[in-house]
Amino acid sequence: MGNYELFKKQIKGLIGIDLNYYKEQQMKRRIESLIRKNACNSYEAYFAKLTSNKRLLEEFVSFLTINVTEFYRNPEQWQIFEDRIVPYLLNKFGKIINIWSAACSTGEEPYTVAMILSKYIPTNLINIYATDIDERVLEIAKNGIYSDKQVKNVPGDILNDNFMRTANNSLKISESIKKCVHYEKHDLLKDKYPEDMHLIICRNMMIYLTQDAKIDMYRNFRDSLVKDGLLFIGSTENIIRPQQFGFDNQTTFFYKKK
Repeated sequence: MGNYELFKKQIKGLIGIDLNYYKEQQMKRRIESLIRKNACNSYEAYFAKLTSNKRLLEEFVSFLTINVTEFYRNPEQWQIFEDRIVPYLLNKFGKIINIWSAACSTGEEPYTVAMILSKYIPTNLINIYATDIDERVLEIAKNGIYSDKQVKNVPGDILNDNFMRTANNSLKISESIKKCVHYEKHDLLKDKYPEDMHLIICRNMMIYLTQDAKIDMYRNFRDSLVKDGLLFIGSTENIIRPQQFGFDNQTTFFYKKK
């Protein structure tokens, strides 16, 4: 396939994404499948196409950032969130809670948080900062329009209260929930992290990163949180010895800043 080391340098120069942060064999397999899909026989030929075709470059960024998400993904985690974490946050910090949904993809996760919180506090008090590196998925998130398949895990009463059917039979999230979430482009591997967060959600993204990249992110998340703030991670992402990063186990999937 050619020179992957050169390709990494070229990509960083072109779009600012450093592929060294990602597990190499896993990322090479993903990129090489794209190369074959686009009828190229080398990294060099594929990079040449990326520089001359905006649509192809957007496709590469989306493919690279692994946009796999859905409403109430891993429902048992969201049950813990509602039963144990929401009461903790409200009791500890009051009704004004700063929440960051990092690597939010097409918006299902931050909207899930907003819908759950809206059962306990008014929507005008809910403030969720949601970020992703991929501008295409952020536009989808801002539009807030989804298919029946995408909302299959949303409980019936939540679905009825927060979505409306569109003319083309899609489902559009309510304006009151949409206003709870503010979207911005952000690169977790190089951009400054926000401050004074009470809850950070970053699920099913760190599994693709090298150990060094994960360590940097854990430390950055810790610094982004207020004392006793929580980090919510994915079902396959355990932090080994969380104390070394300034965290304690709060409950399954949740870590509290010491």
